[in-house]
Amino acid sequence: MNVSTGGRLRGRATVAALVCAIALIPGPSYAAPNDPGPGNDSSIERIRTELDGLYRQAEVATEAYDAANVKATRQTKRLASLQTELARAEGRVNDLRDLVGAAARTQYRGGYLASTGIQLLLGDHPDQALNEAAQTRQAMLGIANATETQKSARAELDGRTEAAAKELRELTRTREDKAGAKKEIEKKITEAERIESGLEEKDTRKLAQLEKQRAEESKSKWPGSGSGGGGGSGNGTKVSGAAGKAVGFAMAQIGKPYVWGAVGPSSYDCSGLTSAAWAAAGHPIPRTSQAQWQGLTRVSLASARPGDLIIYYDATHVGMYIGGGQIVHAPRPGRMITTAPAASMPILGVVRPGV
Repeated sequence: MNVSTGGRLRGRATVAALVCAIALIPGPSYAAPNDPGPGNDSSIERIRTELDGLYRQAEVATEAYDAANVKATRQTKRLASLQTELARAEGRVNDLRDLVGAAARTQYRGGYLASTGIQLLLGDHPDQALNEAAQTRQAMLGIANATETQKSARAELDGRTEAAAKELRELTRTREDKAGAKKEIEKKITEAERIESGLEEKDTRKLAQLEKQRAEESKSKWPGSGSGGGGGSGNGTKVSGAAGKAVGFAMAQIGKPYVWGAVGPSSYDCSGLTSAAWAAAGHPIPRTSQAQWQGLTRVSLASARPGDLIIYYDATHVGMYIGGGQIVHAPRPGRMITTAPAASMPILGVVRPGV
């Protein structure tokens, strides 16, 4: 066997190994490739499809974890606020209880109760508190009523705090579950990338060519492409204002790596890039692509303009429209922030921050 023949056989064996290895990876199912015929374009296409499927699983898992993390973090802050309120309520009840005791002792001695301390404890307008309670008996009645009111408020706060703590425990468990699922997907990605790195140079070139071909084909799918336009009002013209700042920020990140859950400044994931860009423009938006889809103003695809966010798949990927039928986005692990045709992925819709 000569060297050339041996190299071809090793290349075919590597492609076949990649197909088999990906097919054996557990998780949400994708069509397992049949024996494609060693080293042909069909096998490379199937490899690309399998890898894309794994990366999609990973992005879904990452977005789910990010969303769970946002909710748990928000709930942690809410619980801390409730606990502070509860401590203050406890303090007011204790102060009033002490004042009741002092008033009782004063009454027992037959004297009068100075109202200064009471006025400071009762209501939002201390100067109006107990104006007619000059006698100790009347003052005690006012204090008793205030005490009951404070006890009721404290009991309500106690219930809200306990409910918030329970919700946080549930959210924390959900976040841990999502983190576990994310780690499992990351393991699959690591294995897929390891196998992909073992492809011969010619097979790697074929994968790159397929991606480029798909990108070129997708350009014709963007509104207005047939007439030479860029799609809607986003035809490559300069944009000013907040949208211009957001686009400028996102474009300045080109070349930085995609990293799970990252929000900058050295790396980003897809929604980390778009949220950081609009925050830099002075208009903070939700952190995840799903929250961006749900919480921002939706506009038609034909009216997309630079700065708008294009949401893909089932709201698990997002890119920023920059005009001319192009987006800037953080594609997936192993890739850098780059531009791409806006129609290169299945579009769910378009949202517009800052309105």
